[in-house]
Amino acid sequence: MLTHAWIIPAIPALSFLLILGFGKKLPRGGSEIGIASVAICFVLALTVAAGWVGRTNHPPVEAGHHEVACAEAVHEIEAGKDAPASCVPEEQAAGAEAGPAAEEHVVPPVQRHITWLENAGIDVKVGTLVDGLSTVMLVVVTLIALLVHVFSTDYVAGDRRYTHYFAFLSLFTSSMLFFVLSENVLQMIVGWELVGLCSFGLIGHWWEEKANSDAALKAFLTNRVGDIGLLCGMITLYFGSRGIGGHGQATFDILKINTLANTGAMSHTLLLVASLSLMTAVMSKSGQFILHTWLPDAMAGPTPVSALIHAATMVVAGVFMIARLYGVFFNGLQIGHSNINAMAVIGAVTLLFGALLAFVQTDIKKVLAYSTVSQLGYMVMALGVGAWTGAIFHLFTHAFFKACLFLGSGSLAHHIHSFDMKEDMGGMRKTMPKTFVTFLIGTAALMGVPLVTAGFWSKDEVLAGANGLGGPGGYKFALVMGLLGAVCTCAYMTRAIWYVFYGEPRGKSAEHELHENGPRIVVPLMILAFLAVTAGWLNLPEKIFGLKTPHWAALKFEHYVQPTGAYFPHADLGFRAPEFVPWIAGASFLAIVVGAGGAYLWFWKGKGPHGITERNALARSGYRILENKYYLDYLYSDVIAGGTKGPIAKAANWVNQNVIDGVVNLVGRTARETGDWVYKRIDQGIVDRVVNTSGTAAEGSGEILRKSQTGKVQAYGAYLFLGATVLAAIFVVIAS
Repeated sequence: MLTHAWIIPAIPALSFLLILGFGKKLPRGGSEIGIASVAICFVLALTVAAGWVGRTNHPPVEAGHHEVACAEAVHEIEAGKDAPASCVPEEQAAGAEAGPAAEEHVVPPVQRHITWLENAGIDVKVGTLVDGLSTVMLVVVTLIALLVHVFSTDYVAGDRRYTHYFAFLSLFTSSMLFFVLSENVLQMIVGWELVGLCSFGLIGHWWEEKANSDAALKAFLTNRVGDIGLLCGMITLYFGSRGIGGHGQATFDILKINTLANTGAMSHTLLLVASLSLMTAVMSKSGQFILHTWLPDAMAGPTPVSALIHAATMVVAGVFMIARLYGVFFNGLQIGHSNINAMAVIGAVTLLFGALLAFVQTDIKKVLAYSTVSQLGYMVMALGVGAWTGAIFHLFTHAFFKACLFLGSGSLAHHIHSFDMKEDMGGMRKTMPKTFVTFLIGTAALMGVPLVTAGFWSKDEVLAGANGLGGPGGYKFALVMGLLGAVCTCAYMTRAIWYVFYGEPRGKSAEHELHENGPRIVVPLMILAFLAVTAGWLNLPEKIFGLKTPHWAALKFEHYVQPTGAYFPHADLGFRAPEFVPWIAGASFLAIVVGAGGAYLWFWKGKGPHGITERNALARSGYRILENKYYLDYLYSDVIAGGTKGPIAKAANWVNQNVIDGVVNLVGRTARETGDWVYKRIDQGIVDRVVNTSGTAAEGSGEILRKSQTGKVQAYGAYLFLGATVLAAIFVVIAS
């Protein structure tokens, strides 16, 4: 399967066509096709994972030969020559570490491609790239998609576009799988846009309601803003891949681009420009501050779609792109040798400011949406400080506990048809105990409860990376922001637990006789809750508080997922894996005590300065800023869009009426007046007068000649004699 991984995205793509063509004729509306296809994909993804584990444990012999080829390629590139084709074989990619590190555990990725098109001597390929990163994404995407499909059969039962919904779920899954297997940047662009298109269709699934259509359009248009950066960055990388001096062959190949970036064969200026351009795309797709505003509004779509978007597909696409092109970002932003860079700052700001917005939400799905914004900030920050494995490990664990929480919110709202936790929920732990337990486990993982949840191990690795990686002193700013974000996370989730599960039922929860949902909803929650605890065991530190970790759990995720070879930064470039730091684990625990403990005292015990926003102007202003989401929607909708439709549109209309139309009218008026003058002066005064004079002369001559026509032969003979005499006289004169 490592060489035939293309089958995995092809199956749900075929499912999409089959559901559209025959779904309405089937007993379950086409959902059976979608579930079967994703289940097959999940099994195949596990097969790929098993194959990759075997390849990692027993690397192919070709790895050593490839290492030499890439080392020679580096020298040739530096000398201004083209890199030899042997650096990247046709059937399996290069990527072995260039240089003397022959003893390194090098596992070359599996790269298969065919020629897509040829233009000006350049072959554009299409194919698959399978390594540890793509393998873990295959497993995550197919597993979450499978559970979402099963959950949806009950959640959207009876929906007016049931078949259409499952068709787009299949296409959404296929698009993300295509994206994570992309062999070159052109394929990444195609997959990136397909994911955005599918999200547009699913967010606006209930398009009859204007709010849903507006949310879909907002997501689509906001992502188009970031896509400008995506295109600019990819174009920069393509031309930059020719190397310093421009002597090499430009390429779209991901492995070659990363290798050139790591070996210094690409200009640092170009790498910086490409990195900053691509960060714009990441900000929109992965909900980073300040282009995150579409993501909470996307909750207008069906809840299973929200789970799929926030856990395994669209919003993690930006994180995946950074991880896949990490050589570009690592060297362009000088991640390994600095204490601050654009990526780390964007991620750190996002994780804290996104968490703060969750405090003022009453819709439980929007609380979870801003939680996703915050957690994505952790991932981007981790990549920005050099903790590559920590970022991907957090993406991995986050997928399970965030899907558990989103599907849990859908389970809560399934009967009451409301997500307002302040007005329509309360005391639901008694009526829905299974949902309560799974939601509580997901919340604990999100908070990062030490030692017992997956979220702790992944978040701890991110914070340890911020502390120990980079230049002297590490990324202390990112570490502080990460700890503050952890406090906020614990506080707003404790608040949500209080409103939903404690107190007395309110609103619709009090009006309905609630009960636990059926197995198609509850079983996926149980599976995700189980993974929210156990997934963290896949990458435990080698030592925890001085105690050695069992061999089966120590850094296994890092060993099998973190890339090796020249296409990935290594220790000699400043990259190294962080270790377990007891005081950071203690700080994480303290964050839980402060955040969750403070919220417990506020809501359960009624302690604290309640009503402070009414008494204190500063508190009231702060709350208003959060309530209005930092006024970013006002900036985009009223200032930018409203300005375009208002003053700018009026100014454009004035220019059109007074400048453009004025010029057109002046040209027309001048042409008309010129025509009048030509008609009167030239046509009537000269042309017609000459014609009339000619006619008059012809008429007079004709009259004279007419009078000479008498009909008498004698007169004609006299005329003939006179003419002959004149002609003879002329000849005599000429002859003489």
